[in-house]
Amino acid sequence: MLEFSKHILKSVSFDRALFQKELMKMLHRLKPDEALLLKAWALTTFGHLYGDLIREAYQNFART
Repeated sequence: MLEFSKHILKSVSFDRALFQKELMKMLHRLKPDEALLLKAWALTTFGHLYGDLIREAYQNFART
C-alpha cells in the first residue's frame, strides 16, 4: 500500500488541492509505521512544493 500511495502522490503532484486530498485519504488507510515512512518520503520528494501542506496534514491527523 505504501508504494501505491507514492505512485498516487506522484500522479497528482501537479495540483495542490488534489495532492492534499489524496494525502489525507492515504493517512487514514495506511498503518502507522507506513504513514511515517510516507511522511519522510513526501517531505523529501515534494517538500519544496508542499512542505507546509504535508506537515499540516500530519499534524491534523495526529489530533484525530
